[in-house]
Amino acid sequence: MKIGISSALAISLGLLAAPVWADDCANAMDQLTLNQCAAADYAAQDKRLNQLYGDYRKRLDDGQKQQLKDVQLAWIKFRDLACAFESASVEGGSAYPMVLNGCLTQKTAARVKELEQLAVCEEGDLSCPMPVQ
Repeated sequence: MKIGISSALAISLGLLAAPVWADDCANAMDQLTLNQCAAADYAAQDKRLNQLYGDYRKRLDDGQKQQLKDVQLAWIKFRDLACAFESASVEGGSAYPMVLNGCLTQKTAARVKELEQLAVCEEGDLSCPMPVQ
């Protein structure tokens, strides 16, 4: 299973068609609302990741930009495969979107933390691709 632009568009359109408010998510009792809330959580994390990735990328030289792109594409493939595996037991069921998006949210939040750490590593840290400017 591959989560790509078409899936992101479908999620976005679904969110536009049925707006979900924070109060609804806190008090969600039905599967449709739980699914919409999980999709909204993932969309928010994905937006944060894309913003951070773009900001970080601006600070790199051309070679590093290509390396970061390669790493990010490999990470996306890993995330999608891992989440497909982790949600396989409920595939086809009404809870599948919630479980899948929950996994995507968790893995994307972890990637956000990784990029945040790379963006502020100390000068002299030899494992850092780029010291703080």
